[in-house]
Amino acid sequence: MCVATYKRLKGLERLIVGLSELAFSGDPPYVEIIVVDNDADGSAMKVCEELRERSKWPLRCVVESRRGIPFARNRAIECAGEGFDYIAFIDDDEVPQPRWLDELLCIREVYNADVVTGPVLPRFEGDVPRWIVKGKFFDRRRYITGTPLVHAFTGNVLIRCEIFSPMEGLFDERMALTGGSDRHFFRRVARAGFKIVWADDAIVHEWIPQSRTCFKWLVQRFFRVGNAASWIELDLTPSWSTCCVLAAKGVVWIALGALLAPCGLLGGFHVFVRGARYVAYGAGMLSGLLGGRYEEYKETHGA
Repeated sequence: MCVATYKRLKGLERLIVGLSELAFSGDPPYVEIIVVDNDADGSAMKVCEELRERSKWPLRCVVESRRGIPFARNRAIECAGEGFDYIAFIDDDEVPQPRWLDELLCIREVYNADVVTGPVLPRFEGDVPRWIVKGKFFDRRRYITGTPLVHAFTGNVLIRCEIFSPMEGLFDERMALTGGSDRHFFRRVARAGFKIVWADDAIVHEWIPQSRTCFKWLVQRFFRVGNAASWIELDLTPSWSTCCVLAAKGVVWIALGALLAPCGLLGGFHVFVRGARYVAYGAGMLSGLLGGRYEEYKETHGA
């Protein structure tokens, strides 16, 4: 199990304690936790040292001083080496349900999949505005177990290690602070013919800090997602037709959001926010098309 972390010491401790509660329906496989501390000062090392004896599984912590999520993810794969058949990624602001890893492994076997991914459910820290809950802004799309996908994310994923060798590069380090390197990687995995499936009962919970439950963050996040999506499409399929499609999509998203936002006067503030996010997503796509890069991960949320 691999965890990339950056100055989220409370979250990391919560995660490692949660990983110690993992359970399996049969004999448990050999499991090891690899923590990659992306803080050059090694702030997570002390937490790992304190938790090593309490952890149910062997725990390693290494420092990756090059700042950026793909650097940390690639270092985790490097540290795992050739001694493992599978690597599971989970984020440092998440905690899995006890059967999480067991379910990923089971679904991988049932569907003979190369990659298995599952749902990430929000868990809020502190009080949340009613419009946040009503708008379901932190709810992510779910699928029927076994549904084939063309993407996955490292907040909840199991990867068969054999797929790394034939891939030309792993997580793209050009996307160090922009986010989206996991989407970029798994899009290439799917294009290479590997099988990605959904496991709806392999659940993890994500702790949402109060700094994210606001209008500004929600709009900025959708701008970043649109920006990264546009850049990824151009990188994977560079052509004039791709540019035209992205430009058209960006304009449509902006127009749709501009029409929806005023409906918030009648439907409520959550409707206005949804419209504003559509506008931000379209603007992000156009920005990415023109070469703009939005580095959301310069700032860390949560502790």
